[in-house]
Amino acid sequence: MLERQFTEEQEQFRLAYRRFLHEEICPHMEAWRHKGIVDREAFRKAGAKGFLMIWPDEELGGLGDSDFRFEQIIIEEQHYALAADWFAPLHSRLVGPYLTRFGSREQQLRFIPKCAAGEAILAIAMTEPSAGSDIAAIRTTALEDGDHFVLNGSKTYISNGINADLIIVAAKTDPKENSRQIGLFVVERGMPGFERGRMLEKMGNKAQDTAELFFENVVIPRENVLGDPKKGFHYLMQGLAEERLIGSVGFLAAAQKAFDLTLEFVRERVVFGRKLSEMQNTQFKLAGLRTALDIQQVYVDQQVAALNAGQLAPVDAAKSKLATSELLGRVVDVGVQLHGGAGYMDEYPISRMYCDARGARIYAGTSEIMKTIISRDFLSDDYIPFNDRQGY
Repeated sequence: MLERQFTEEQEQFRLAYRRFLHEEICPHMEAWRHKGIVDREAFRKAGAKGFLMIWPDEELGGLGDSDFRFEQIIIEEQHYALAADWFAPLHSRLVGPYLTRFGSREQQLRFIPKCAAGEAILAIAMTEPSAGSDIAAIRTTALEDGDHFVLNGSKTYISNGINADLIIVAAKTDPKENSRQIGLFVVERGMPGFERGRMLEKMGNKAQDTAELFFENVVIPRENVLGDPKKGFHYLMQGLAEERLIGSVGFLAAAQKAFDLTLEFVRERVVFGRKLSEMQNTQFKLAGLRTALDIQQVYVDQQVAALNAGQLAPVDAAKSKLATSELLGRVVDVGVQLHGGAGYMDEYPISRMYCDARGARIYAGTSEIMKTIISRDFLSDDYIPFNDRQGY
């Protein structure tokens, strides 16, 4: 594989984070999977070490470095350590930036230090029973009433739904059925009228708490409104490109880990007197995957560079999300097949990775939605043919 571009400081950060995972997180993962939730102490320990919210300035409790490669390292190492059920990047890099992109300085000073320390856990609530990838179809409302808004509705499949202390809730501020006028509202633990439903049982990612949320006449003060309460749809679209890149980094890291687990197994497994790795079918299957993984790694690393330069286009993030999630599905499927009966046993990591991987083609936008975004781009009047981009 071509050499990857990380600074010396980032390589040291990788080693420190890897050590933290193996000392503080990995020993507890099995218990957390059985409970269906990660202990809150995990967030506090990560915050104390400076492993949450890298990007905010030091006044807010961060390191003041917005280079996405730090988060890339965190995501990769969690997957390599088989600890991705503790999805800290959801808190740190997927939800947290909404507070700095669209929140006032007062809101940042009020919320971010607690989040950086791991004392307050973040979630974002967009999905509803009848609205998934189509954000404009949400029915939850937040209607203006004097000096506050009144929030009513429900959300489902919300990651960190049980643990979260601060939840950014997307709600319509115009009750018209087809309106895209949406606001983003910070709901705090304990607000009257806010209730959590059951913790949902899932196919995979068992330690990631996922829940239903209910809002009945929840009073949201204006100081808990992020930005313009009419522009939330636009705000969400801004965040989706980075969210899909976060997903892409994780999907690819999981695929890399699944490949290594499978390679380790076939090197040891003997069938008909020969190691499985010596058989041409095994070699050809793994050769195809190894090539696809290395090519995709270059593309993802290029997208990280584009994000750092402020040039990541939503359509490119959609391409990456589509490609990495589909590739992960292929890798874990081949992995289970080459493990044989062992691959069907929960004691082998490839079995769990197979279950975890299925969600990759659904959340942050389904593969079908990604294909729709990509096709709209090349079918638009603004599309420039490839040759024309090369100066022909």
